[in-house]
Amino acid sequence: MTDSVSAQEQPHTAPVVPAAPQAAPVPTEAAAVAVAASEPAASAEAGAPQRRQDGSRRGGRGRRKPDGRQAPQGRANAEGAADAAAPAAGAPRAPQRVHPALEQLAGLYPSLFGAVFRPLKRGIFQDLLAAHPELFEREALKVALGIHTRSTRYLQSVAAGDKRHDLQCQPVEDMAPEHVHHALLEVYRRKKARATEDLLPKLRNRMMAAFEASGFTREAYTERVLSRDDAANAILEEAFAEWSARNAKDEALLRAFEASGQTLEAFADMYGLVPRTVGQQLERARRLAAARAQSTAAAAPSDQGG
Repeated sequence: MTDSVSAQEQPHTAPVVPAAPQAAPVPTEAAAVAVAASEPAASAEAGAPQRRQDGSRRGGRGRRKPDGRQAPQGRANAEGAADAAAPAAGAPRAPQRVHPALEQLAGLYPSLFGAVFRPLKRGIFQDLLAAHPELFEREALKVALGIHTRSTRYLQSVAAGDKRHDLQCQPVEDMAPEHVHHALLEVYRRKKARATEDLLPKLRNRMMAAFEASGFTREAYTERVLSRDDAANAILEEAFAEWSARNAKDEALLRAFEASGQTLEAFADMYGLVPRTVGQQLERARRLAAARAQSTAAAAPSDQGG
């Protein structure tokens, strides 16, 4: 396993359907995590006494006699203890057990696996085995890291564009744009099933923020993040369309501002706009103009060496 973590950060699940009439299917890997996490609870419940739908127990031992006589005391005590141990109907389930290796990792590296999840450097699996050769069994650690890197909390940290961190919690490398993009899509898929609002506008905004943070041109970025998921690719195209329309408005505003000769506050007041919002739009337009100029200069043939 050369790079178990980075491989888990690129979930390839069922295609995204932007406006499906029903909830999207749970991704295979997410379902695997849920099943793995619920197995201890299911095992515990298997030993609990079964009840009929009307609330009575199966079997005739330990019940009150039809004529009102009490069952033998020993049986009654045992049955009472079982009743006390069994969860009441409708009561919340006990917290699901965490993989033992994950508990150990949270204790050893709370800044990586504790209350806050941070993206892990590539090769963290080998680093952990080398740092704790007697503590972790290879396969158990592999399973634990798989559960961890497929969790929604971890994918959210990747989607935020955080840097990858080593065991000393030091940032060591940037997150690849495609990893950020696929994490955004996966978090969207998982939240969409239980959301009461349309999450697509937020997803498109975050996609464009991730694109701008990458420093790539639109063509280079698209080449890196496109997948065989047509629905996900369609969302990306919609995001770029909104981005282009916003840029056109920002550029028009910048031209009007520069032609006005007014201060930012006076210009905003003249059009009934919020100065802070206008400032953000003007800054975006300036950054875009600078990026275009840099791209043009890089593509121009050199005058030297002719």
